[in-house]
Amino acid sequence: MTEDVADGGVGSAPADVDVVAAGVSGFSAGTDGASAAANSDRRGGADDTGRPPGSNGAAADSVGDSSDDGAAAELGTALAPLRDRYIHWLRLDADQVLTDRDEAAQDVRAMQLVLRMERADPPSWHRALASAATAAAAICLDQRSEPGGEWHEAIRDYCLGHIRKVTRRARGAHWAAAQDLPGITVDIDGTQLRALVPGRVTELDPRISRLQVGGTDVPVDDPPAEQVDPDALTVWLSAGVSMTLGKAMAQAGHAGMIAAALLSGTDQPALRRWRDAGCPAVGNRAESAHWAELTSTLGDEASAWRSRRLLAVRDAGFTEVAPGTVTVIGRAPKSA
Repeated sequence: MTEDVADGGVGSAPADVDVVAAGVSGFSAGTDGASAAANSDRRGGADDTGRPPGSNGAAADSVGDSSDDGAAAELGTALAPLRDRYIHWLRLDADQVLTDRDEAAQDVRAMQLVLRMERADPPSWHRALASAATAAAAICLDQRSEPGGEWHEAIRDYCLGHIRKVTRRARGAHWAAAQDLPGITVDIDGTQLRALVPGRVTELDPRISRLQVGGTDVPVDDPPAEQVDPDALTVWLSAGVSMTLGKAMAQAGHAGMIAAALLSGTDQPALRRWRDAGCPAVGNRAESAHWAELTSTLGDEASAWRSRRLLAVRDAGFTEVAPGTVTVIGRAPKSA
């Protein structure tokens, strides 16, 4: 489908409009300190100024860790509402998911994911997944999303509701125009995606609303050779759940945000290192046996996170999958 997200409304989202909600008490950190952010080269990401996402400031210590640079502000504070819903959301039954997902039309917010799709140079399926996870996390961990930053209010308000994402495609002049709007562009070996600062879907910029929702499918390619990266977020999609690439990218974006939110509450040192590295991510498909093994570890969601850094994405079921379907299992990086 190609309608804009505003046309999809609350109850009839377009094919690549994706909705999830998440959080839990018990994933809290509690650190204080002066505002700062790490300054380093970032793999695969650049914001609208050409700087790597979130670059500026000085590295510092946080809960359970210390560094030579003194105290630093907690990263990812705007993500606290998402963290506080995570386990609650995973434990809803299908009927509760249907009730929980409803929002008033004027309150619906979404993050737009714009995938570059030039006719002569289509994106990689696997790298598109990785870029969505990276970009969605990086925009939330950018310095401008911290308290006092120009994006903080938008990210905080977005996390107070369902973290809807809309995947669109662009090429040529339309891709260039998307670079003028606030957000972060990620380029992973030629697969390019721009994540825009989320906002109300009724206020979507016409430069984005004119872009097609859907039509993002490309053949599933071989996974990149460099698949083992202990410092990256690994995202697994079930090979048994049929989704378009746009839908799958939105799910991977949810996983990136959830990983950032949970790390913010439990492992600030790991979050800071991941952020400083550019929020790297790896996208994979899990065949049935592997998927069953992964899902078997999620019986106790809090324990799965604490012991193995595993997280899950559960879809609200507006499009393509049934309400409550677990679409993604992710593994976040741990402290060294």
